[in-house]
Amino acid sequence: MFKTLVISVWFLMHPVHVTLTSIDFVPDKGNFSVFIRMYFDDFLTDNKINGNLVDGVDFSSVTAVSRDAAEKYLSQKLIIKANDKLLTGKLRDVKVSDNEISMNIEYSGVKNPDTIIVKNLIMTDLYGDMSNMVIVKVNDFEEGVKMTSDMTEQIFKIK
Repeated sequence: MFKTLVISVWFLMHPVHVTLTSIDFVPDKGNFSVFIRMYFDDFLTDNKINGNLVDGVDFSSVTAVSRDAAEKYLSQKLIIKANDKLLTGKLRDVKVSDNEISMNIEYSGVKNPDTIIVKNLIMTDLYGDMSNMVIVKVNDFEEGVKMTSDMTEQIFKIK
């Protein structure tokens, strides 16, 4: 009972439930450079709820353990398809500062994206008021959307 009360109070004290995801196409490399920022405590809680073991993992730098944990989480929570092809991300950098985690991920395997489908499930099981802000940039195309617990997928038509 006490543990439930402490967790409930802790959730009430959290300022906002929001993430930022920027997806930029790099034509010279044929890949997407993806940047994600979210609250670190939410990241840890969402991992635990989804059965991922993150206790004791040091996310202050990219190690084999932190890379595996972050990539597993992102493969479950951020699904990106380009031209109907599912892309797989590789973690390039991670930074934790002031209760925020920032990650840079590279998704490769696309030359000329016509459509991009983004499914963002980050913390949608955790908070009903979740706002996942997503910005997609491909050449001259740029569009941003707010994804929520009720609206987790968006199709971006580039051409």
